[in-house]
Amino acid sequence: MTASGRAVPVLQPDTGVLRAAAPAPRPSEPRRLPGGVTSSRRNGYLPFAPPLIGEEEIAEVVDTLRSDWITTGPKVARFEAEFAAAVSARGALALNSCTAALHTALVVSGIGPGDEVITTPLTFAATVNVIEHVGARPVLVDVEPDTLTIDPARIAAAMTSHTKAIIPVHYAGHPAEMDPIRDLAHAHRLLVLEDAAHALPASYRGCRIGSSPNPVAFSFYATKNLTTAEGGMLTGDPDFLARARTLSLHGLSRDAATRYQAGGHWAYEVLAPGFKYNMTDIQGALGLWQLRKLNRFQERRREVVTAYQAAFAADDAIELPVERPWVEHAWHLYVLRLRPAALRIGRDRFIEELAARHIGTSVHFIPIHVHPYYRDKYGYRAEAFPVAYDSFQRMVSLPLNPRLSDRDVGDVIEAVLDVVRTHRR
Repeated sequence: MTASGRAVPVLQPDTGVLRAAAPAPRPSEPRRLPGGVTSSRRNGYLPFAPPLIGEEEIAEVVDTLRSDWITTGPKVARFEAEFAAAVSARGALALNSCTAALHTALVVSGIGPGDEVITTPLTFAATVNVIEHVGARPVLVDVEPDTLTIDPARIAAAMTSHTKAIIPVHYAGHPAEMDPIRDLAHAHRLLVLEDAAHALPASYRGCRIGSSPNPVAFSFYATKNLTTAEGGMLTGDPDFLARARTLSLHGLSRDAATRYQAGGHWAYEVLAPGFKYNMTDIQGALGLWQLRKLNRFQERRREVVTAYQAAFAADDAIELPVERPWVEHAWHLYVLRLRPAALRIGRDRFIEELAARHIGTSVHFIPIHVHPYYRDKYGYRAEAFPVAYDSFQRMVSLPLNPRLSDRDVGDVIEAVLDVVRTHRR
C-alpha cells in the first residue's frame, strides 16, 4: 500500500504473478517499544526468509508422486538440462545439497591429506567442513571491506607449495573478484571451486556464475533464491561431471534409471567408494518450476533492495551493501553493517529491538575461525581476520525474498529507522 492507501502490485505466493495486494492489518493503538518510545508496528511476525512455492510446483510434485519414478529419474535430468541452459553451463549435476557438490568436486579433483585449500572465514561452515572431510587443511584469508568476498591479494600472500585449490565464496550473491583468482590458479595449476550457494542468478563481467569450465556449487536450500527444499547443483566440464556423477551415487557403474527402466540391466560394478548424494525427482519437480519463475523472483528482490537502499542511504548509523559496476548481484542476502560510533547499542540488541517490532532477521555469518572446532584446532584468534570479524560484530541481515509485499518492506524500513532514532548517540 502507498501512503494514500492505494493497493500496489506484489508477488503472490500462490502463482508467482503480480496482483494487487490488500491492505495489511494495523493495530489501532500505538505500542510501547523498548527504550520507552511508542510507535505503531505490524501485527504479525515477519519471517526472515520463507519459501515461495506456487500451485505449479505442487502440481508437478503430485505428478511425480503419481508416476512410476520418484527418486533420481527423468525430472532430475530435465532440471539439470534446463539449469545448465539458464546459467550457460557446459553441464550440470543435481545433488542433495551444495555441501555434496563441494565435497564431490574436491574428491574428483584429488584433493586430500597434505594439501591446502584457501577460502574465506566469512562463510557457512559447509565450505570449510568439506576441506576437512577430504583430509586437507583449510587456509583462511580475510575478505574485502566492501563486498565481503575473499581478498585476492591475501590469497596470493597465503599460497605455499602445498596449496592445491581455492574456494571463493560469492558472499550474499555478490560475485568474488574472479579474474585475479583465476590468474593465480592458472599460474600455479590450482583448482578453482566456486561456492555459489548465494549466487543464482549472478554474473561477473557479463558471464553467468556457473558458466565457467571450473566446478561451481549451487544451493537450493529452503531460504535460497531457488529452492528444492534441500538440494544443490554442480556445474562444470562434462568429463569432470561424469566422474562426479559416479561418485554421487555410491560409485556405481550404473544408476537406478539404467538398471530398472525398460532396456536396463540389473548388473553394476562399484568403481569407487562413493557417496549417497543424488537428488530425487520430487526435488527435481520443485526445481523445474522454481527455475522458470526465477527471473520474476529476482525482479521482486531487486525492487526490495532498491527500496532499502533509498531508505537507508542517508543514515550515517548504517553501512549499506554494495554492487560493483561489473557484476550482477543475485541479492540472496541484504546485509547491513551498523556503525558503532553512531549508536548506543550493539548488533545483538539491535536484532532484539527489531524482533520486538515483529521483524525477523539473521546474521551471515559467524566467522569460521571463531567456532570452537576451527579455533581450537588451528589456534585462531578472533582478530586474525579483522575485516571479517569486525563486520560480523556489526552485521544484520534483513528480510529479502519475493514474498515481501510493499507493506512488509515499509514495515522493515520503519522498524530499522525507528531503532536507529531511538538509540542514536
